[in-house]
Amino acid sequence: MKLIIPMAGRGSRLRPHTLTVPKPLIKIAGNSILSQLVLDVSKLVEEPIEEMAFVLGDEKFFGDEIVFELKKLAKRHNAKVSIYRQLSPLGTGHAIMCAEKSLKGKAMVIYPDTLIKTNTSFNKNADAVIWTKEVENPEAYGVIKLNTENSVVDLVEKPKDKVSNLAVIGLYYFKDISQLKTQLQKVIEEKIIHSGEYQINDGLLKMMKSGQIFKVAKVSEWLDCGNVKSSINSNKKMLEFHHNDKNNLVSKDVNLINSKIVHPVFIDKNITIENSTVGPHVSIHKNTKIIHSEISNSIIGESTIVKNATISDSMIGNNCKYNGDYKSISIGDFSELI
Repeated sequence: MKLIIPMAGRGSRLRPHTLTVPKPLIKIAGNSILSQLVLDVSKLVEEPIEEMAFVLGDEKFFGDEIVFELKKLAKRHNAKVSIYRQLSPLGTGHAIMCAEKSLKGKAMVIYPDTLIKTNTSFNKNADAVIWTKEVENPEAYGVIKLNTENSVVDLVEKPKDKVSNLAVIGLYYFKDISQLKTQLQKVIEEKIIHSGEYQINDGLLKMMKSGQIFKVAKVSEWLDCGNVKSSINSNKKMLEFHHNDKNNLVSKDVNLINSKIVHPVFIDKNITIENSTVGPHVSIHKNTKIIHSEISNSIIGESTIVKNATISDSMIGNNCKYNGDYKSISIGDFSELI
């Protein structure tokens, strides 16, 4: 099984936290969005991941440090890594075609913008599978249309009339992804463009029209990480999932001085918590100090110092210093409020 992972976007809605780190590498409940998603997908497919093909933007932002992290992720799954570049923002279909050399055999296409939870298997005999989530307001999403045999026969973007309540979440399986490559090539040759971009949906629709069978799969949770508020909420839910599964996310070497931890939390290695209360729903990453503070429902980055804070619903980046009395804050990497 191959994983095709387009991640050339800059994550502008999550700024300032994505000014120095691509959104898929933002950490939620101790894991980057990408690494958690790959872990969940690897469990879902129930077979070895042979290759991870990453489609990145230009080298100025997606440089050697990012490539190094992606190689480490692939190595953890004993997978080959392939790096491709999408130098112009020409859409999801174009991004996949940038990985043209890897588009053969069984593959999953993953858009690493969200986190998922699913416990159900899927039909690997279908030509393709589209994962969905039941939503209350389908008019706000792209949804699938099913026939009487529960095969996907259409994709409708933000339908005005009722089509279904199954929103497409950005996770796809292909029994042979070269079929998608063939159809996306036609999309590009025919210049089928929406808002200046080539979309994966047009390739999928061409596959359907040529007779390929598409089946649907569902996730139980679909957690958005598109902006600060949704990322904090996703952090909260992921911590609850781990807590319910009885996963201990508190490092053994935490230096707890006259302080209290309220679960669920994630506390990384080499953390000092002094005269403070941390939790519930707080993630604190390595080499950080929390002093004379009360923190709940927040994400604190690496190598950061937080003093004299009473905060909730907050997100603080890496290598920051914060000493203040705001109730809710969002500051990016290398920021100081002292």
